[in-house]
Amino acid sequence: VIKETSGRYPENPALISPQFQIRQNYRELYDQCRKTAKGLLALGIQKGDHVSVWTTNVPEWVYLQFALGMVGGVLVTINTNYQSHELEYILKQSDSTTIFLIDTYRDTSFYDTVRKIMPELDASAPGNLVSAKLPLMKNVVYIGSKENTPGMFKFFDLIKMGEQVTERELDDRMSALSDDDVINMQYTSGTTGFPKGVMLTHHNIVNNARMVGDMMGMTEKDSLLIQVPVFHCFGCVMSTLNSVYHGSAMVILESFDPKIALETMAREKCTAVNGVPTMFVNILNHADFGRYDLTSLRTGIMAGAPCPVETMNQVNTKMHCSEIVIAFGQTESSPVMTMTRRDDPVALRVATVGRLLPDIEGKIIDPETGLDLPADTQGEIVTRSACVMKGYYKMPEATAHTIDQDQWLHTGDLGVVDKNGYFKVTGRI
Repeated sequence: VIKETSGRYPENPALISPQFQIRQNYRELYDQCRKTAKGLLALGIQKGDHVSVWTTNVPEWVYLQFALGMVGGVLVTINTNYQSHELEYILKQSDSTTIFLIDTYRDTSFYDTVRKIMPELDASAPGNLVSAKLPLMKNVVYIGSKENTPGMFKFFDLIKMGEQVTERELDDRMSALSDDDVINMQYTSGTTGFPKGVMLTHHNIVNNARMVGDMMGMTEKDSLLIQVPVFHCFGCVMSTLNSVYHGSAMVILESFDPKIALETMAREKCTAVNGVPTMFVNILNHADFGRYDLTSLRTGIMAGAPCPVETMNQVNTKMHCSEIVIAFGQTESSPVMTMTRRDDPVALRVATVGRLLPDIEGKIIDPETGLDLPADTQGEIVTRSACVMKGYYKMPEATAHTIDQDQWLHTGDLGVVDKNGYFKVTGRI
């Protein structure tokens, strides 16, 4: 995807990260991703290796998303709010061989947390870690300004190491991959038990990004403010991959801040903005809201929770997002299943989660009998498409429980669908 887009729109703005003084066009972004990919090859990343990334929305996250895709490494996304026991569980369950981390976020030191789980780092040479708790973990790569990081490579070292790898070696690896390979693993706890690693393929997420952007009307003339976390599908499928597929600019904030969001949307003349309803509420209610010119905005996605009608009206009028859409889905379906359309009336945008995307099937069934239910009758929402995950990593029973013999994904969500095909979510089973 990034190779094709950089060929089509080489001079178009691609990645704008004001907090890190990054401004790259698609030719430069593709070049940076290739350098990162060659670094991964130099590090010894094989096709199918699991690589955890524990960072905020830093530029390196985007380079790694596409570079891992190029070498066939599996990006394991890690929630920035995790504490050490959660991090340890995921690194172990995912069989990660490598972790990338930043220094700190809010009041959590990622650096100290990783050293607590792997005290052996202090006496290890970078790349030669032998960890008692994580026997498969070999490489720790640090992104940040600390001088002394025993046992860890720096991101800069990785790029330098990659200079020994030829362009041909990278091209050979890229041509050895299949779009059905798992490329992304996201952990979801659902409502019960330990987090499960959702295995998503190139085919899953590229198609979902394509459909989502098509519904928003995204083109190479758009620029999307990305303030949702990239460790979540909302960030890395509906935002970054959506932008790259459609040749749009990614304007990335390290984390959500209503004032920085307002400043950035106005300065960069963003045409689209994604967020959960509380983000939009915080932006609209900011004391300085009236000082910023947001007339460039046109569309965006609201997802993650129902949107109050008043908020939707204000986003349409005060924020000029007359084409804002609502999306619904879950990580297991890469993630979006239904969306409202840009010309739907406000009533449908606040009362429903829209209609099925063009290439996606969905229906309501009786959770007890599994039989299809008629319109306006509550039951379980199920979906079937090329976006449904390969399964949960190393959890065959959980996978079989979630995806039935006919390949329907059972979402565990209760809902109804009306005669016009609009879905409403009414609860969890």
